[in-house]
Amino acid sequence: MSPLPRVVLATRNLGKVEELRRILDGSVELLGLDDVESYEPGPETGATFADNALLKAREAVQHTGLPAVADDSGLAVDAMNGMPGVLSARWAGQHGQDRANLELLLQQLADVPDGRLGAGFVCAAAYALPDGRSGVVLGEMRGRVVREPRGSNGFGYDPIFVPEGLDVTSAELTSDDKDAISHRGKAFRLLAPELVEVLGGRRG
Repeated sequence: MSPLPRVVLATRNLGKVEELRRILDGSVELLGLDDVESYEPGPETGATFADNALLKAREAVQHTGLPAVADDSGLAVDAMNGMPGVLSARWAGQHGQDRANLELLLQQLADVPDGRLGAGFVCAAAYALPDGRSGVVLGEMRGRVVREPRGSNGFGYDPIFVPEGLDVTSAELTSDDKDAISHRGKAFRLLAPELVEVLGGRRG
């Protein structure tokens, strides 16, 4: 039996690596950035989630020589014309300040009526190959913003986002329940068969 194609997911987030491994179900050998020679990722300069996901995937190919997958995601609030969008992780000024980002967003929405707090978490998942081929798909989880953070099983804007059809925030869901409906789960599930096809991986 020929060895499985090796693919690197451009993240050090072990949760993302495990999630995509579950979705790919043994069809390829998936590595994370901790499994390859270290490199310093460049700035995310894309104007869209798709731009940034492709940028990160191509960067991983350049540094590792392996086929690569990457994702970029964020919260798009309808009343703010889709912002914070690609700036979600650094909305308050610096990357990764979850609480400051969340509090600033709530301040900016203070005068917006409850009925106009529709929003969606959006994820672009992309692959890039050493031969230059690439592809990108989008997944979205619609819902609404609530004014008080609730729950501790999440990060970023999860505590103030209630998915459509539910009355709990993303941060009040179990990891399995969140995976089943999340924007990233949807995007990865769309990307997986396309990736297996272009790599000639094992089909379940």
